[in-house]
Amino acid sequence: MGGAGFIGSHLVDQLVGRGPVTVYDNMTVGKREFIAQPLASGHATLIEADALDLPALTEAMKGHDVVFHLAANPEARWGLERTRLDLEQGTIALYNTLEAMRLTGVKKLVFSSSGTVYGNVTKACAEGDLGSLPISLYGASKFAGEAMIAAFVECFGLEGFICRFGNVVGDRGTHGAILDFCKKLKAHPEYLDVLGDGRQAKPYLHVNDCAAGMLYVLDHAKGEKPNIYNLAPPDTTSVKRIAELCVAASPNPAARIEYAGGSQGWPGDVPTSVIVPDKLAKLGFKVRHTSDDAVAIAVREVAREVFGTQG
Repeated sequence: MGGAGFIGSHLVDQLVGRGPVTVYDNMTVGKREFIAQPLASGHATLIEADALDLPALTEAMKGHDVVFHLAANPEARWGLERTRLDLEQGTIALYNTLEAMRLTGVKKLVFSSSGTVYGNVTKACAEGDLGSLPISLYGASKFAGEAMIAAFVECFGLEGFICRFGNVVGDRGTHGAILDFCKKLKAHPEYLDVLGDGRQAKPYLHVNDCAAGMLYVLDHAKGEKPNIYNLAPPDTTSVKRIAELCVAASPNPAARIEYAGGSQGWPGDVPTSVIVPDKLAKLGFKVRHTSDDAVAIAVREVAREVFGTQG
């Protein structure tokens, strides 16, 4: 689900070496060019359909071994304007996926969850730290999704693999601060306006590490119902640092940065978060890039896409 989008297309790149891949995507955010090479090679096929269409999803599910569910509202802020968006694209789409799996006998699900399930807390969070509820509709849909997976695992014998991502960055991005900043700088090169005071800080995960981590969890996790792993670097990067890197990579590196002020970027945004990746490290997987390195790489990649630069 969502295989033609940002994270999904990178996952498809890594999956095609394992066997045939079916990409199921409604293409509202996903792009055919993101998966053009796997499609051209014949190792991947694309079904343009919506996860809200249960009959179509059930038919497409037949004969498969594992489902990677990446379909979701791609931009958490959109939920402030369309409050049903996360319910439909998050909770209901995942229910349909689980139900289609039940009906067709597919047993393994890898789910892209999020650090937003930990809520607005300043302490570093490991997998068992769910003392605070999410504060965004996006986070609420991920939280509900995890609970639904646990229920299907218990009631119908599915195997669930839940990966709680940090903020994923890299090329082919369809949302996020780096893309937003670069687009703003392209529209008005003389300044960059930034929500909040710039001190917001989160763990940023490069998309290639994200895809590799999901596959590692599928291959090595076992014994839990469901298997839950944080997938993120242990460090964080500030919005101020991201803004400075985007300005430096823009056609006008002298652009001024204007902060709106306040500790929170937008209603529902968690200003600071730290995700503890120790459980996954003990399983044998560590991300290659620190948060700062992931951001620096992603800024260069996104700048090439937005500005056409070669840096």
